[in-house]
Amino acid sequence: MHITLRAIGSDDADAVVEFLASNTFPFHVLTSSTLGSLRPGVQAGRFWNEETQGYWIDDAGHCIGMAVLQDLRDDTPMFDLGLGDSHRGRGAGTAALRALCALVFTSMPDIVRFEGQTREDNIAMRRTFLRAGFLKEAHYRLGWPTADGGRLASVAYSILRQDWESNTVTPLDWDDLLD
Repeated sequence: MHITLRAIGSDDADAVVEFLASNTFPFHVLTSSTLGSLRPGVQAGRFWNEETQGYWIDDAGHCIGMAVLQDLRDDTPMFDLGLGDSHRGRGAGTAALRALCALVFTSMPDIVRFEGQTREDNIAMRRTFLRAGFLKEAHYRLGWPTADGGRLASVAYSILRQDWESNTVTPLDWDDLLD
């Protein structure tokens, strides 16, 4: 697998709308969208502005998904990752997340840590975080609204710059107040 990232810009608006409308994202807050609901936000620069930058995820020159860096003015940006329906379950998520880490930590010198969140039932993404060197930092009970009106836990993971550079994971002491 040879993953590369290409910045998304205004010339990509139609392709972004088409990608998002033609795939489902069962573990996102919005699992699917229509062309009409997506177009205004995308054309207004939702994925390319001072706070946010989207990237196409390419594998050997073929677009397989999209990633979005958010909170770029902070020293702890977050990301959203969406692979196309036919590209899931093949290890591309881990490769894409590693490529995102390399992008963030090599081109953004002020970034201290890099964070992402997913639903508690998104086992594939939770394993992807771990394979990419991230550490679970939080479990927000009932923090993720679902399409059916319910709620699930939101689970947060991050990777520290120093851990990415040294290819280690600094452990977290969950029981630091217990004697």
